Amino acid sequence: MATFVKRGKAWRVQIRLSGHSVSGTFDTKRQAQAWAQDTEFQIRQGTYGKPQAGTFGDLMERFAETVSPGRAGARWEAIRLNKLQADPISQVPLSDLKTQHFAEFRDRRLASVSAGSVNREINLLGGVCRYALREWHLLDHHPIQGLERPKDPRPRDRRISDNEKDRILRALDWREATPQNRGQEVAWAFLVALETALRLGEILALTRADLDLPGRFVTVQTSKNGDKRNVPLSLRAVELFSMVADRAGNFLGVGRDVASVLFRRARIDAEIEDLRFHDSRHEALTRLARKLDVLDLARMVGHRDPRSLMIYYNATATEIASRLD
Repeated sequence: MATFVKRGKAWRVQIRLSGHSVSGTFDTKRQAQAWAQDTEFQIRQGTYGKPQAGTFGDLMERFAETVSPGRAGARWEAIRLNKLQADPISQVPLSDLKTQHFAEFRDRRLASVSAGSVNREINLLGGVCRYALREWHLLDHHPIQGLERPKDPRPRDRRISDNEKDRILRALDWREATPQNRGQEVAWAFLVALETALRLGEILALTRADLDLPGRFVTVQTSKNGDKRNVPLSLRAVELFSMVADRAGNFLGVGRDVASVLFRRARIDAEIEDLRFHDSRHEALTRLARKLDVLDLARMVGHRDPRSLMIYYNATATEIASRLD
């Protein structure tokens, strides 16, 4: 078990586990925690103090166990790395790992998933290689640098009509009141997303402590990019949050997986084609762009680079033309 003590400006960590007693001193607590996680992993695996080698699969497992837990999207990383253990690249010895192996991985994956998914997987594996190179010194080069990436598909531009919104709400048995069941909670989340451009995960994580009704904003503690941000609320959003403001803890009790399933069932029941919950972000951002300047909009939705807003902004030519008169 690791213990951490701050001495001056440095952090000292002491590990006592399975007969081992080791310690280290680091400039930051985050570095100390990362070292402790990795060292404890090696002790449990029986590899502490032994030469580190193995396969790329071993490296993925080590990364998932010791690095991913401290990163945003930890659950996604762990699931994806576990799934990729089934690919032949996991059997390649680290001493033999070359760009060619990742090129073959890319081509295999393109046969079954989209180019966008392959690029996300390559980004993840690139992070594993980078950590192994810089922190663990298990690689002497970055084998993914120089790899030709597949071309990403065009960004999704699905909009949501008022008719589709109403049909989804009916399918979820929405009432203009405090949600009483899981379906109504998903409907509430859908309406909040259309008003605020919040992601589903961000909405489900919100608690009473994050809401400031007098100030008309809600605080997202951890955005996708890791930042904390305050999201301003429209009058309609204030009405929606007022419905759940008295709840202790999280506003919603439904989990992300269940919410996604309920939304898909509602889409099928409403006989709507090709609609995802995340399309609400496209719709909300496009509507908000009529009211806010680009910098305010980027701050509200959590984009560090305003240019990335173009991925979500999907106004039609007719809508733009109506504002020219």
